[in-house]
Amino acid sequence: MASANSPWPEGCQGALSLTFDDGLSNQLERAVPMLNEFGLRGTFYISPRGNDWRERLAPWRAVYDAGHEIGNHSLSHTCSRGFADNPNARGLETMTLADIEADVTEAEQRLAEVFPVEGQRSYCYPCFQSHVGEGLTRQSYVPVIAKHFIAARGLGEVPNHPATADLHYLWSWMIRGHHGTQLVGMAEQAAARGRWGIMTFHGVHFGHLPVADVDLRELLQHLQRSPHIWVAPVREVAQAIVRWRQEQGLR
Repeated sequence: MASANSPWPEGCQGALSLTFDDGLSNQLERAVPMLNEFGLRGTFYISPRGNDWRERLAPWRAVYDAGHEIGNHSLSHTCSRGFADNPNARGLETMTLADIEADVTEAEQRLAEVFPVEGQRSYCYPCFQSHVGEGLTRQSYVPVIAKHFIAARGLGEVPNHPATADLHYLWSWMIRGHHGTQLVGMAEQAAARGRWGIMTFHGVHFGHLPVADVDLRELLQHLQRSPHIWVAPVREVAQAIVRWRQEQGLR
């Protein structure tokens, strides 16, 4: 039960969400079994693209059934065309707000078919980017996301304060090659400040932007024996903050 001073459960000083992007096979093979072993739940952001999207989502049903959040990572996973060499490449610079809305709502329809939720799930900005257009036409698409999702994860340098964070562009730490002691220190820092830390993982042990499985295990072992840190999926923490803000008369 939350207190007047924070939305965290009684006895908890702060919160931590462990998020994993792109629905990678090594997350299924390594991250999910470790989280289950330590009784912790994470958020897995998946893009249900392709004609075989149902088949691609099928292995994640057991993850959902185990209590982990399956979040929306858009349908097309479009980022800035700055990553491409071709100036005519598709990118956020050539998209409109209507394009973004069509993309994320189609992804949501597909995810809801396999992973139904009551209310809204959380969203993750591909490449942490939340704009369309460029130069004089550049504009944020955060308002579009706010229409359809309870919260959305971006990139930032510090953990989120429950009273001041923009729930639709939450700050997260990009985890890549961090040692276990570093991860533990980051989690403890967030708790000591009464804040919500969010860690963004991709590959586990190998693959894209990896973290070693031994380092992830060290973090999970610490969290299991740290009752002062509330470890929960993004959607669940966001729900608690929304309720607490309403109770406290905060916007």
